[in-house]
Amino acid sequence: MTRTAHRIRNLTTAAAAAAGLLLVATGCSSGGDGAGEAAGGVPVVKKGKLTTCTHLPYPPFQSEQNGKVVGFDVSLIDLVAKNLKVEQKILDTPFENFKTGAFLNSGECDLAAAGMTITDERKKNVDFSVPYFDATQALLATKKSGVTSLADLKAKGKKLGAQAETTGESYATGKGFNPVAFESSDAVINGLRTGQVDAVVIDYPVVQGWLKDKANADQFALVENISTGEQYGFSVKKGNTKLLAAIDKAITDAKADGTYKKIYEQWIGPLPKAQS
Repeated sequence: MTRTAHRIRNLTTAAAAAAGLLLVATGCSSGGDGAGEAAGGVPVVKKGKLTTCTHLPYPPFQSEQNGKVVGFDVSLIDLVAKNLKVEQKILDTPFENFKTGAFLNSGECDLAAAGMTITDERKKNVDFSVPYFDATQALLATKKSGVTSLADLKAKGKKLGAQAETTGESYATGKGFNPVAFESSDAVINGLRTGQVDAVVIDYPVVQGWLKDKANADQFALVENISTGEQYGFSVKKGNTKLLAAIDKAITDAKADGTYKKIYEQWIGPLPKAQS
């Protein structure tokens, strides 16, 4: 997608990207250099590790707490790593690279896990796991804006924001908006706080997490749920069938034995019956 001239870059993220990949380890230090094989002959880019590319922060899917990256996605990939008898290692990378599979193709990562919607466009560059999460978008507005829906936002000429390179941004553009694009979810909520925008379109679970904070709940309101039929998937380099099969098995087994439900309730909330 062509980037809007209104893009506001998160300087910390940009600096990290410019300096190279920022390593945030969820396990021990990266022992063993070079590629290797995990259990079952699954190839890994670092011996003894399952290296995951993500983009921080994006709670409740992945965020740093007390120096450790945790979240819904992290917990699910930990299941994969356990089955493969390796440890998960996380790299914080720019989100736009997930569409192209750049860090998968370059051998920096084994997989990408970033609350990422499965789309036909992205399937051209990466292979996706079975869906692991049914997602919806949400419109969050400042209470002082008086906005009650996307249509109302447009009628009042208010400013809309979204996270860059996401399906939320694509949805807003498809509805005729020219959204202010922010580099991270933190930048999105800060854009609301500072009055750069009056409302934002972003994944509903992210909004749900924000509104648990009383200061956010006092200032902002969820004014519209937007059903888009989106599903999240983990991605691997095209043709990496062994790792893809291992990821699919971990997701399927977790749904069958109740582990998925426990992880969902820990990070998201009550599991909808349709997903149980």
